[in-house]
Amino acid sequence: MTAETAVALPALVLLSAMLIWGVVTASMQIRCVDAARVGARAAARGDVDAIVLAQQAAPAGAVVQVSQDGDTVRVMVEAVCRGPGRLGAALSVRLSAAAVAEREDAVGATGGGS
Repeated sequence: MTAETAVALPALVLLSAMLIWGVVTASMQIRCVDAARVGARAAARGDVDAIVLAQQAAPAGAVVQVSQDGDTVRVMVEAVCRGPGRLGAALSVRLSAAAVAEREDAVGATGGGS
């Protein structure tokens, strides 16, 4: 093993770990967005289990909040993606997503008709 290989190999391992962590983080962000959309659709329909549906779609350990403001519902999903290795806590990233939907029972009540 040459000296160049001895220096380059740890750098390549570190680069690979960071790239994998980036893919995992992006995947968790997409899951947060999907969970917020699922929860907002369910809450807009008036489903009482909107939080449960959003929790099932969200990454493990995510926090789901549903709020209602007039004729709209808002679902917030927050999760923490820990970094790789022993520095996981120091390199953690907080992910969040929100979705807003108009309540379906309010759509017919507010507007004019035919």
